[in-house]
Amino acid sequence: MVVAMTTIDAFIDALPKVELHVHLVGSASVPTVLELARRHPGSGVPTTEEELRRFYTFTDFPHFARVYRAVNSLVREPEDVATLVLGLARDLAPQGARYVELQVTPYAHHLVGMPMREVTEALDLAAGRSLAEHGVELAYIFDIPGELGEEAAKVTLEHALREPPAALVGFGIGGIEQERVKYRDAYRAVFSAARAAGLHSVPHGGEMTGPETIWEVIEGYGAERIGHGINCLSDPRLVAHLRETRLPLDVCPTSNVCTGQVGRIEDHPLPRLLEEGLYVTLNSDDPPMFATTLAEEYRVAARVFGFGERELADFARNGVRASYLAPERKQALLAEIDALVGAG
Repeated sequence: MVVAMTTIDAFIDALPKVELHVHLVGSASVPTVLELARRHPGSGVPTTEEELRRFYTFTDFPHFARVYRAVNSLVREPEDVATLVLGLARDLAPQGARYVELQVTPYAHHLVGMPMREVTEALDLAAGRSLAEHGVELAYIFDIPGELGEEAAKVTLEHALREPPAALVGFGIGGIEQERVKYRDAYRAVFSAARAAGLHSVPHGGEMTGPETIWEVIEGYGAERIGHGINCLSDPRLVAHLRETRLPLDVCPTSNVCTGQVGRIEDHPLPRLLEEGLYVTLNSDDPPMFATTLAEEYRVAARVFGFGERELADFARNGVRASYLAPERKQALLAEIDALVGAG
């Protein structure tokens, strides 16, 4: 078994990957968060590593959301935004990641007084440097914090349409799913406007609620890819729809355990999603907060669920195909994956 896992570990390290579901603030490394917390005292975020790791022990999703907002409050200058993006690229490069679609919440930066243009300039600068310095190509998804309502939706859409970064490809929504029903019409309207402007619809759905939220993002938001979607399995009609349409689910196993959506990693529905023939990609969500990485999610798939090289390569291929990379870049990455598999 040790030899087998060592072999799988080497394969995972070499496997070209894309990261389709990771959040800007949630990607901040522990040293970066500590530096920002010391720079901005009084935020409620701990200033020692031991206390911060305890801070990152979540009781449920609302608790996680409160912690996330506290860390978010530390990002107060455009330079902070660029630092986080570059830190993510630096962390992903050694993991074999070639491309990332990074979820950014413009409304959070609006609340601390950052002008749209300055945020966009920081994102553009960081995208260029990430590729030049780390070989990681970046795209952005602007997402609405779903519990914050119409103003958050309006500001997010305005930023996406008036001052978008050059690499903006998608429009999403996250946060506490149970709160969205209050703002149903507003969210449907902004997604319609974003899609009309050419942005892809990539909302979260079915992470902490059931199939009804997944149906809402499909029928109301025109979802082209769904963040999480793990609670689809209780609705056979929904499962059949997801299977027939090949609608990708961006699954983040460790995240679901850490936020209390799944009791144990062994109980995660990832194997069942695959048994049902659903289209699944593997992702890390908020890696330092959950003590994981993109590569570690592949290791979990191998170690906990027994997936081998063929299945892990399929996850990587699914990510490439579900991404919004240019077609020629997709073909190049798929060829690299095939070459690695063939070499084995």
